[in-house]
Amino acid sequence: MAKCMRRFLVANLALCLSAFAAAAATLDTITERNSVRIGYIADEAPFSSSKPGIEPTGYAIDLCGKIADELERQVPQLKREYIEMTLASGFDAVKNGEVDLLCGAITVNLKRREIVDFSQPIFLTGATALLRKDSPNYLQTLFLDKPAVRSVSESVASTRVIGVRASTTTGTTLREALATQVSKTRLADFETHEDGLAALEDHKIDAYIADQVLLISLAKRARDPSSLEIGDRLFTHEPYAIALPRDDANFRLLADRALTYFYLSDDFLPLLETYFGAEAPMLHTQIIMEHVPY
Repeated sequence: MAKCMRRFLVANLALCLSAFAAAAATLDTITERNSVRIGYIADEAPFSSSKPGIEPTGYAIDLCGKIADELERQVPQLKREYIEMTLASGFDAVKNGEVDLLCGAITVNLKRREIVDFSQPIFLTGATALLRKDSPNYLQTLFLDKPAVRSVSESVASTRVIGVRASTTTGTTLREALATQVSKTRLADFETHEDGLAALEDHKIDAYIADQVLLISLAKRARDPSSLEIGDRLFTHEPYAIALPRDDANFRLLADRALTYFYLSDDFLPLLETYFGAEAPMLHTQIIMEHVPY
């Protein structure tokens, strides 16, 4: 029995060491193939989005580009491959070496840290609701810092269905909250934010829940943006970062160094202005004060 146990422990140690060696070789792998594979989530504007025939764009995409610039100092003529991922598959893609970086509106949490590592934060937001102006009063009271805009018969007007994007931390938080109470409200999962927006506009759901910064961009793409309101009460804390392979401290240091240098450069504020407009100065101060290591 003791001999079998030793064999079991040795075998597991070998597997762990093998996995560590594979993960620690991220830069070697990039050098060998002469390309960095940048995974991105397609429908997370202004952080990452794409159109047919052109490279993806967005705030997170540009920051991943700064990491690629740092890599190019060590790997001249480095190629950049952009690979579209879903939120559900992206973390396993990083874990399995299919992509080297995963860019988008990606929240850091402990469960995801079991699969991937993360760069230093790139943004901070929180979840709220996108509502129609005729959404039920209970939702307006919950998410808007003002009285409901009009009287509504809750029993008639409210379908009590709230939409969320599948595989998000927001959806998990809402399900956990609803599980602790008796409620007529149910959640509907959507594959993309655009699908959730369409359901809201078609009165199939009463509200669509996502991170506020994503809802601001989403509302602008509505058929009638003036018919919608974005909640100003946040009920989650969502720090965003770039997902990286686990157990590779040198690669994470390279990524964090590239981000820090860019945050402290004169080019950072104009980038924020490009994607976040008038909010840019406040965001610039927040990121410099909270997310730049010295």
